[in-house]
Amino acid sequence: MASESLSAEEMVSGLKSLCQSGEPRYEPRSDLKGEQTLIISPEDIVPVLLSLRDTYNYRFLLDLCGADYPGRERRFEVVYHLHDDRTGRRIRVKAEVAEKQKVPSLTPHWPAANWFERECFDMYGVVFEGHPDLRRILCHSEFQGHPLRKDYEADHNQSMEGTPLEHVFEADRNRLMQEHDEDLMWINVGPAHPATHGTLRFMAVIDGGERIKEMDSEIGYLHRCFEKMCETHNYNQIIPYTDRLNYCSAPLNNNLFAATVEKLIGVEVPPRAQMIRMILDEFSRIMDHIVCVGTNAVDLGALTGFFYMFNEREKIYQLFEKLCGARLTVSLTRIGGQGFDLPDGWIRDAREVLASVEKMHAEIDGLLSENRIFVQRTRGAGPISTDDAIAHGFTGPALRATGHGHDLRIAEPYYLYQDVDFDVPVGSNGDAYDRYLVRMAEIKESIKILRWCFDNIPDGPVVVPDKGVALPSKKDVYGNIEGLMNHFMLIINGVQPPAGEVYHAAESPNGELGFYIVSDGSGIPHRVKCRPPCFPLMAGFSKMVRGGRLADAIAALGSINIIAGELDR
Repeated sequence: MASESLSAEEMVSGLKSLCQSGEPRYEPRSDLKGEQTLIISPEDIVPVLLSLRDTYNYRFLLDLCGADYPGRERRFEVVYHLHDDRTGRRIRVKAEVAEKQKVPSLTPHWPAANWFERECFDMYGVVFEGHPDLRRILCHSEFQGHPLRKDYEADHNQSMEGTPLEHVFEADRNRLMQEHDEDLMWINVGPAHPATHGTLRFMAVIDGGERIKEMDSEIGYLHRCFEKMCETHNYNQIIPYTDRLNYCSAPLNNNLFAATVEKLIGVEVPPRAQMIRMILDEFSRIMDHIVCVGTNAVDLGALTGFFYMFNEREKIYQLFEKLCGARLTVSLTRIGGQGFDLPDGWIRDAREVLASVEKMHAEIDGLLSENRIFVQRTRGAGPISTDDAIAHGFTGPALRATGHGHDLRIAEPYYLYQDVDFDVPVGSNGDAYDRYLVRMAEIKESIKILRWCFDNIPDGPVVVPDKGVALPSKKDVYGNIEGLMNHFMLIINGVQPPAGEVYHAAESPNGELGFYIVSDGSGIPHRVKCRPPCFPLMAGFSKMVRGGRLADAIAALGSINIIAGELDR
């Protein structure tokens, strides 16, 4: 029987023989979420998840996180989200873990688990036995405690004195020095290096030809514990925090978080609100790609294109300002719809901006795409194969540049994307040049999608008519007592989704952006986990550049478009 035709119960039956510590349990869902959850013992994690990958085609380990339930005997849950990109199936696997119980590491078998396990250890103190390098990743090495535990106070900050990466990486450097007869050098790049933009750092061991023998990365410079803050605020109050994830495409983060809560509640926003979200998402995609291409070119010495591209980004910001009064961090989405309808003349202005963006795109294409210097600097820099990209959890342009054309807007369409005819650009070499070409082609496709939206935007409301979900308009708040009371109750108590859990994802400019939300039935989430597409990309960066030249690492880093707000959260 083909694995994609198996029911959940049949799949669980097939996994029983692998479980030595107890039978797996399938949690059926009868609500609108339609999600599969498999509960297993910690000791069975490795055989079960590898079987899900190798036998049942769940080849993407998209996320791994923890959750804290202090009242339980087994206090923690380790949660894995797997994806079968060929059929669109998703499954959540959970293991309940006691305070000092160790969990087998997936890292020796599945590279994507490496940094996710380090993060779970850092945030909760869960120890993954067999992990090759289990140390903190977002908090500094002198940090005491684990910040996402429920008994860690949200306002308890800790400063540090040292510079930890040198001490951790010194053993690798010394080992390499002993293993190789050639002269090797240990070199630090960032966070003050222009290409790391003050928020990243990597250290490399290079030979006399400046080829990278080993590399280690340090992140966390912009970590502000977004997920901890989500546990102290109600659902609508979290939306401004989502702005600060990928701040180069803030509206898309707003939209997805709201859509995830809506999925948990079981409501669908009106068609006009869906179309507005599509418009904001595609403008966000264009802006994000402009930042990536423009700054990557600057890192390689090409300054002119940067000014051309950022001029168009500024015009898109002006559109956002006309819509909601804000520019970079907009907070314009609300759970249940949109905070603002499109003002008169906005579509006309947006068409003009789009025409200007299209003209800019043609100029940059002529300036860079066949520029001998740019091509030589990017072609062959930071290559990765499709299989390695999938194993490391890559999504978005970095995956599509390898030749794998997976895009959630087509594979698992949301909003009204199923009605739009657009292409998914792919590369073939998986290098910095192909990542550039994919992003440039995606700008053209976003222009196509936006023009379709402008031509087909429906009339109607932009919020659901549910007073328990949607905030009333300012006119109602100021004009009648019912609107004032409705506003007061939602602001004080927040939207109150039913108890349960949900994962929802969208195609962000860098790949799959997802939110995993656990509700306890109150107005404040018990757990919010952001699946940031940048995180697996940065985790796989050393794989991409090992064996290449140091200068190529700079080109490769810019081409994967690491946004530290999303990376660190």
